[in-house]
Amino acid sequence: MQNNFFDCIIIGGGAAGMIAAVTAADNGKSVLLIEKGEKCGRKLAITGKGRCNVTNNCTDEDFFANIPVNSRFLYSAYSRFSCQDCMDFFEACGVPLKTERGNRVFPVSDNAHDIVHALEKACRDRGVQIHKGEKVKNILVDDGVVTGVDCGDTIYNSVSVLVATGGKSYPGTGSDGDGYRFAEKLGHTIVPLKPSLVPLVAEESYCTEMMGLSLKNVALTLVDTSKNKNIYTEQGEMLFTHFGVSGPMVLSASSHIPKMERGRYKILIDMKPALDHAALDKRIQRDFAEIPNRLFSNSLSKLLPAKMIPVIVKLSGIAPDKQVNSVTKQERTDLVKLLKSFHVTVKEFRPLSEAIVTSGGIKVSEISPKTMESKLVQGLFFAGEVMDVDAYTGGFNLQIAFSTGVTAGNNL
Repeated sequence: MQNNFFDCIIIGGGAAGMIAAVTAADNGKSVLLIEKGEKCGRKLAITGKGRCNVTNNCTDEDFFANIPVNSRFLYSAYSRFSCQDCMDFFEACGVPLKTERGNRVFPVSDNAHDIVHALEKACRDRGVQIHKGEKVKNILVDDGVVTGVDCGDTIYNSVSVLVATGGKSYPGTGSDGDGYRFAEKLGHTIVPLKPSLVPLVAEESYCTEMMGLSLKNVALTLVDTSKNKNIYTEQGEMLFTHFGVSGPMVLSASSHIPKMERGRYKILIDMKPALDHAALDKRIQRDFAEIPNRLFSNSLSKLLPAKMIPVIVKLSGIAPDKQVNSVTKQERTDLVKLLKSFHVTVKEFRPLSEAIVTSGGIKVSEISPKTMESKLVQGLFFAGEVMDVDAYTGGFNLQIAFSTGVTAGNNL
């Protein structure tokens, strides 16, 4: 059986794994990067709808405000490799960046493959050995100390092994939960996995009636009805689907649901956030005054997208064949309330396979935040989504991968 020795071995050729390899090589280490797929960075290549929202051009305070799970664990890693450091790194790699709405950072080319290629080239330029299409079966440990990895036909020896295998979302990109299996076998606790940044299934059938309708510049509020408490509010875009709701705001809202209970959470959509109730009522009165004899069912085209009108007409309680000059003040008031708080009852998350991020993972109290090394096994390190740390949309999850990857790379 062939034996090969490296200063460090990295399992997983994603964002965290590749930047860790670059960092370790910069520190003069011999590095082996093992990616079981035929390509590195497959999930990275599809992020941001193929554009790759690589990080967020925000303040340190804003960064941590966008990490709802175990943000304190990241203080040390982020101080070593911040959002600005991330932008500087890719610019130095020859990838010009731009900042868009919400401080989201993308390559000027709008091509995620530029980020993947930059990372892979940085690895190769530093002499990192990349083995694609090779699968790690086990991490080898002797008396509580890492000794290498077993790939079946080949054993690679090393005193440092980094697990950067990602979560369990998007399994088609190779994220099938290997890292959890490795960690659990070596004594680590796995916080139960759940989808985060995931579309939501709705109770109401009228979402299906509006399938494909994208709403822009609306306000979304997520309400915990058991506590009668608003737990998330944002203005932006969302989408109705055959199962419920999706889109940027919905994905972000999903990460505010710590424990899914059917019917407990409700989404309220303000169709006209720029207008208060009184102003919206006046707007409706003006619209109706222009078409006094038109039927109510045909009167809302200036106010709403066509796909939504039949649903609003039905929910308003106003007879579809009523002329708008006969609509009462109370009916108008109820219509305004409906438009300012259109509700969708959350039934459940869509499957983990459809989530952008896996919430849960290796318990961070068992990992050193300053080095990313296991507190249980000497020479075992973790980085990225495999750990129980996740964030909202906007480039924050990739930044976590880069910050923890650099930290691990510096300590391998």
